[in-house]
Amino acid sequence: MKLKIKKDLLLENLNKVSKAISTKNLIPTLAGIKFDLTKKGLLLTASNNDITIQKFIELKEENMDIEKEGIVILQGKDIVDIVRVIPEEEINIEVFDDAKVLIYTDDEKIKYDLNVINKNDYPNVNLEKSENYITIETESLLNIIKETAFATSNDESRPVLTGISFKINGDLLECIATDSYRLAKKNIRLNKPVEESYNIIIPGKNIIEFSRIIDTNDKEIKLHIFNNKILFENEDLLFQSRLISGNYPPTSKSIPEDFTIVLKANLSQLYNVIEQASILTTDKEKNIVSLSTKGNLLTVKSVSNEKGKAEMKMSVEKEGDEDITIAFSAKYMMEALNALSTDVVEMSFVGEVKPIVIKNNVDDGLLQLVVPIRTY
Repeated sequence: MKLKIKKDLLLENLNKVSKAISTKNLIPTLAGIKFDLTKKGLLLTASNNDITIQKFIELKEENMDIEKEGIVILQGKDIVDIVRVIPEEEINIEVFDDAKVLIYTDDEKIKYDLNVINKNDYPNVNLEKSENYITIETESLLNIIKETAFATSNDESRPVLTGISFKINGDLLECIATDSYRLAKKNIRLNKPVEESYNIIIPGKNIIEFSRIIDTNDKEIKLHIFNNKILFENEDLLFQSRLISGNYPPTSKSIPEDFTIVLKANLSQLYNVIEQASILTTDKEKNIVSLSTKGNLLTVKSVSNEKGKAEMKMSVEKEGDEDITIAFSAKYMMEALNALSTDVVEMSFVGEVKPIVIKNNVDDGLLQLVVPIRTY
């Protein structure tokens, strides 16, 4: 194997596939990145049994020069660091006897002589595609991830809550994430209905990782869904994730439908007053702030036994004759507000112990829910 390749091009794609490298993996070879060079271009692969990422760099004029085809497995962290620090525009990679690889610049002022990982020890990575794939707009999927993934749980004792529920029926895609203290739900319509219904749970951390390496120039993403895995196809990028087994808990009954009070407020102003009040809160005290209304005046307060008190006020529009005082986690509320996209936010209340429903001021299929905290 021997090639010359643009340094920035190689580094960009190594950074993408390296997301699948884990130093904690029980299979040492999975700490490596597989280079598979053919006449058509360079295929990079990395896997950690949880996710697999594959990126193809097509041979185009002046982006690489292929002299000899071949396969080599290089230590992932090392090759990323080496390519990153080389200042030259082009890098040469040459393999000798399947045991050594030389990485060097044209003037040979920079040379790395590396041991390789035995390619026969590298697991067979099967990134199969389905004929009945689902197509979703790239922007829509990125929005879904931004609007829901933050609400997944970090508690591995309830694995299903660490994932996002994807339900597809006809042309309706319903995505739900919850950690039982807050919930994010987004419904969208697909451009083309699917013949088969799907009900899967995708690990939240995996789909967030995918969102970070998506090529937004590709307007659509293909979803290939199998019994225990999902493959995302994005231009020359393939990203495969395991699915979480189990049944996602029913959530529809936890979402109130009839409200006694509805507030409409400027989103950035509301976010700011909650953030300002939360400065005196602590994780130890669950970052609790209280919200109260008196007519069209909204007051947000926080009290810390160690630090003192904070009080912020702002004007809102209020529907309903009653006033309310309710406490909640400022952190959870700010994350819910941060997922919204309009200038005006709508907050709906049933009472001080019922979940708060937060929406954009336009019906875009997005709903956020935050469970209040009892302070007595």
